[in-house]
Amino acid sequence: MSQKLLGVILAAGKGSRIQPLNLYWPKPLLPVCNKPIIQYQLEDMRDIGVREVIIVVGHLKEEIISYFGDGSSLGLHIRYVEQRKMLGIAHAVAQLENEVDSPFILFLGDIFLVPKNLRAMERMFWERRAGAVLAVKREEKPEYVRRNFAVILHASGTVTRVIEKPRYVTTDLKGCGVYIFDLAIFDAIRRTPRTAQRDEYEITNSIQILIDDGYPVYPAEVIAWDMNITFACDLLECNRSQLQRLDKPYLIGRNTTIHPEAAIQNSVLGDGVTLEKPIAVKDSLVFSGVRITAENDIERMLLTPDVSISCAAASPESRRDLTAGEEPSHGV
Repeated sequence: MSQKLLGVILAAGKGSRIQPLNLYWPKPLLPVCNKPIIQYQLEDMRDIGVREVIIVVGHLKEEIISYFGDGSSLGLHIRYVEQRKMLGIAHAVAQLENEVDSPFILFLGDIFLVPKNLRAMERMFWERRAGAVLAVKREEKPEYVRRNFAVILHASGTVTRVIEKPRYVTTDLKGCGVYIFDLAIFDAIRRTPRTAQRDEYEITNSIQILIDDGYPVYPAEVIAWDMNITFACDLLECNRSQLQRLDKPYLIGRNTTIHPEAAIQNSVLGDGVTLEKPIAVKDSLVFSGVRITAENDIERMLLTPDVSISCAAASPESRRDLTAGEEPSHGV
């Protein structure tokens, strides 16, 4: 078998907790510094040599298909598979069994990730002939592990257990929503039962079956920062965090019209934004196409052409405490 990875992104979910944004956008298309979340993932895949990607779509699927098309603008070949029932991540992956004939790297489309070395993760998979490699991150705060899945290691460094949303946290190693799987994962998924907790097919249960079948599964510490976009104001904090990483005081999209006496501070403005008054826009996210006619300053706001959301109730750090590591609604 040639050492070639297929790319897979799960982007079917409705994401009910991010209302009202999900009425207008599929979560993977929500912008972070004027680029859709899912585009970062596609570019990360391309950077490690992936050229063919399957996107699993569902809610507002036409928006995703229209935006990326066949993927040629990104140097990729993208095709789409629809998930009609939202029954968990493992169920979403099961839709691909007849579409996939090689190992694949899987991203969850509503998690914003800053990877630091996905090539090392890929090398680990091939060199160790792994059944799976899991992207993980060390977390100081147990609640971040508790809201995702814990990864328990053997002394040899292999994964022995994965625990979805552990009540009692005994490790600081958290799964981050990026996986490389061999085709054996499909055999494991077929034997994965629905959970009592959420009545879904959990991918962590499938991974545990893979481990119990004797396939080696390894952790790869390749994620520098991550945030599950679960609630609307998470998107603002994610944009502000990325703006800081870009070392920019603000970011303004194309074809914007800004009053000459207006001030933009620590904010992201999309394409085609019009700011009519001499006001300050602080710590805010303005979607493309918004016309701002307000007379007063705007602070800690998320503005779209359809809705305005105040994020002033919580500080950035407390927002992350509340939401980082929340179960992604992946919509799958």
